Amino acid sequence: MTTAPARGSWGRVEFYTSFFLLAVLATVIGMRLSFESVWRLPTVDLDLSVIALPLVLASFWLVRHSRRGRLAIITFAAATQLVPMVVRQPILLLPLLGALIPVAILAICLVALSKKDSSRPPQSRS
Repeated sequence: MTTAPARGSWGRVEFYTSFFLLAVLATVIGMRLSFESVWRLPTVDLDLSVIALPLVLASFWLVRHSRRGRLAIITFAAATQLVPMVVRQPILLLPLLGALIPVAILAICLVALSKKDSSRPPQSRS
């Protein structure tokens, strides 16, 4: 049984978020591979997906205690899906850059919230 890190709520948020991202990546890669017989994937995409899927599935067990390992696998798996498509069709970079705007806003908000001093007791409102 895997337990969440006990270092505070932000550690648990990262833990569960990274496992959710790994589950989403495994689903996306698995679906791409399952539809490969209907819509042929380019060889590079197929090879990278075949490497990424077992790595993502194994990461649920292998790097469950390593934040750096989880983030590295998430980055690698996402790159295996995005980079070959953008190299073949550079116009796909525009929607991806547009999607970075809300992701950047969310990341900035999370960093700001994580730096908030949690050692102070909450102020009572009167």
